Amino acid sequence: MLPAQFTIGQKHKHTDEASSRASWNTPRSDYRTVMSYGMRMAVSFALTSFMTVLVLVCVVTVVWGGAFSDYTRANVVEIAELTARKLAEGYNETGSFSTAALASVAESNLLSDDIGMQVVDVDGDILFDDTWPASALAAETEKDSAPGSGAGSAPAPASEKRRPHSLVSTAPTDKEGAVSEEIVDAEGNRVGTVRLWVLGSDALLTKADAAFREKTFHAMGMASFIAIAIALVIGFFVSSMLTNPIRRITTTAKQIRDGDLSARTNMRGDDEIDQLGETFDEMATSLEKDLKHERRLTSDVAHELRTPLQAMLATVEAMQDGIYPTDAEHLETVASETRRLSRLVQQMLDLSRMENRTAPLNLRPVDVAALVRNIVNTQHQLFHARDLHLRFADETMGRSATIEVDSDMLTQAVINLMSNAMRYTPEDGWVVVKVQNDRRHLLISVSDTGIGIAKEDLSRIFGRFWRADASRAREAGGLGVGLAVTKQIVERHHGFISVESELGKGTTFTIHLPREHASDPSSTGSHALIE
Repeated sequence: MLPAQFTIGQKHKHTDEASSRASWNTPRSDYRTVMSYGMRMAVSFALTSFMTVLVLVCVVTVVWGGAFSDYTRANVVEIAELTARKLAEGYNETGSFSTAALASVAESNLLSDDIGMQVVDVDGDILFDDTWPASALAAETEKDSAPGSGAGSAPAPASEKRRPHSLVSTAPTDKEGAVSEEIVDAEGNRVGTVRLWVLGSDALLTKADAAFREKTFHAMGMASFIAIAIALVIGFFVSSMLTNPIRRITTTAKQIRDGDLSARTNMRGDDEIDQLGETFDEMATSLEKDLKHERRLTSDVAHELRTPLQAMLATVEAMQDGIYPTDAEHLETVASETRRLSRLVQQMLDLSRMENRTAPLNLRPVDVAALVRNIVNTQHQLFHARDLHLRFADETMGRSATIEVDSDMLTQAVINLMSNAMRYTPEDGWVVVKVQNDRRHLLISVSDTGIGIAKEDLSRIFGRFWRADASRAREAGGLGVGLAVTKQIVERHHGFISVESELGKGTTFTIHLPREHASDPSSTGSHALIE
């Protein structure tokens, strides 16, 4: 089985800004009186569709309306040309215009019922007008059909007849309201003018044209209503697709807020919202683990602090009751437990200072090989008391091992790794501390033949107060902050730690310290090098 390996390094710098102003609110009620996101999106779709239709209607009204007016006028002009030719044919046959002939043309299928006609001769006299009363036109036609005007006799020209002064034309005279066309005889001479207009319309729109335009606008209105309705439905559908997963995430967040740390969205997919759900679940899982660690920390701290406190309290009460004499031996018991309690508190304080970067970093040139050798020598008796073998190996191969470090912090980091190895290595086991060189780093490794670390735990061993086996760690002592402090110390030196472990065979922690590194803002040393 291959050993598991994990490397942790410093990649980010944190800047904390102090502020004296703070605020906090209780959770707001879930009730909202404003429009929901889904409703807003549906309304947005509908408004977009409405604005599109409105622009389309305006364009159609302006552009299509003008083109339609030109089309209807062209139709009337074409009818006027046909009517002029028809009147010219009649004029060529008789040499004049008769009221009966003009009325016949006006009532023919050439002109629809809603088109009015007026015929004017070359002198400007009105020979025929659809706006004259029907009785007057009938009388004129009757005169044309009177005896003496039958077959074989030419009817009296309409221009030679006297029109009653009461016959007043109400036909439109402007160019927009009527269409005029000259009547030309066979010899090419203008013999009159025919004027056509649409009864009851100033825009030359016949009933058929007006009906067509009205139906067109009705169809556009119906299409607009249908388009807005479809946009509203699509808006609701699309908003539901978007809001359902968001609502799912919101519900899960509320469950976690209310204490159900096992709640998950269980969302999977490739789009952005599904990825948000997956990230939320990962965050919830991490939060659940952190809270479990926090609860375990509370239990561990209570246990670790209670043990020396109980020992001190029992000894003091026994001396007060006269059971134990107040001598140096029992006072040493109290002092020993006090020192143990002080060490536990100091560990927590050291971690806090390291994380907040309030501990000063005093960089000085230090021979790391000599420093580590001294640390091993001072710890040798402690390992021997636990029936463990401790050995130091200098594998720098004659190369200089002097770099700028904070000797006190580095000593604490190495002791933490050695204490960790001693705590989890069984009797008659080995702990080897080495100093090595590579191209850019100076390496300090602590190897043991202990119980090892599970592969899934390697990425979490540097967490605050983390311990793989709570009961076994409690028996070994400590709060589980040693590795977290070590990590902070190494990162303050711009280095990193690698871990190799195999269950049942042992673990190797390796500190990688750069030979040259950037200066730390909290450093008080004057010899920090810029990389």
